[in-house]
Amino acid sequence: MKMLKSTLAVVTAAAVLGVSGFAQAGATLDAVQKKGFVQCGVSDGLPGFSVPDSTGKIVGIDADFCRAVAAAVFGDATKVKFSQLNAKERFTALQSGEIDILSRNTTMTSSRDAGMGLKFPGFITYYDGIGFLVNNKLGVKSAKELDGATICIQAGTTTELNVSDYFRGNGLKYTPITFDTSDESAKSLESGRCDVLTSDKSQLFAQRSKLASPKDYVVLPETISKEPLGPVVRNGDDEWLAIVRWTGYAMLNAEEAGITSKNVEAEAKATKNPDVARMLGTDGEYGKDLKVKKDWVVQIVKQVGNYGEVFERNLGKSTALEIDRGLNALWNNGGIQYAPPVR
Repeated sequence: MKMLKSTLAVVTAAAVLGVSGFAQAGATLDAVQKKGFVQCGVSDGLPGFSVPDSTGKIVGIDADFCRAVAAAVFGDATKVKFSQLNAKERFTALQSGEIDILSRNTTMTSSRDAGMGLKFPGFITYYDGIGFLVNNKLGVKSAKELDGATICIQAGTTTELNVSDYFRGNGLKYTPITFDTSDESAKSLESGRCDVLTSDKSQLFAQRSKLASPKDYVVLPETISKEPLGPVVRNGDDEWLAIVRWTGYAMLNAEEAGITSKNVEAEAKATKNPDVARMLGTDGEYGKDLKVKKDWVVQIVKQVGNYGEVFERNLGKSTALEIDRGLNALWNNGGIQYAPPVR
């Protein structure tokens, strides 16, 4: 009898998890195909990652990743809708099934990947780290000069714990002021309510670009944490996880092979490179494993671009952010971006 009760308890718990957003195998892809679009959770407005442009279109590297997933699934990168979420809302929206994928400058950590019913596919959109943005008039050149500072922090992020660890480890004191959105944090720095704004360095560059006088502010040299930012899906749906993971890897592999949005169709027809032929679907049936069409990589690169194209369009030297590739360069070009092969 005790064993029966225990078994029933497990079944009941599993059922509860199922209705609270934990996926069953294949459920997400089936739902996405049935409704005809990918529902993508993005930030509530972060230049370079996801922000409305002058026409209201959501643009940025995180938004483009969701477009790439739509191109893989539907052959059409426009079949995506966006939900703008703050840091506190993002995980609940994914757990509840409100969104199909979270692509919102989110750090992969052990507790998030193993303890929240979520799963990071492993593709890292952007390798980042936490830093500090200050007004030049503060006169500091290093984070170790910030003893006694008032620091603006976005609530619900890994930043809170990392900053606490850094200051305690260096014997420094500070006063935190938390805000629900990154814009609120940046405005408080600009108004003088706090001395320092802390966040992922990419976010600091993005927020600085929105200030009235960006050149009055500097990002200090220290990087105090590892922040690998990437997409997130619900746990328990390996089929959907694989599509999201290999979408990212396809974009990296395309860049490494010199395949761009301008030459991908020609390469698909004429390449004599076996690796490229497999990747572009002219040799083998590698799309079948993911339940997508043979030309899924062609559609991703043609409609959205390879990883390098997406990076430069949204974050690179020609943008207001002017971010170097750095760690986000390919492994064979001084960075650590590396993708397993399509085969």
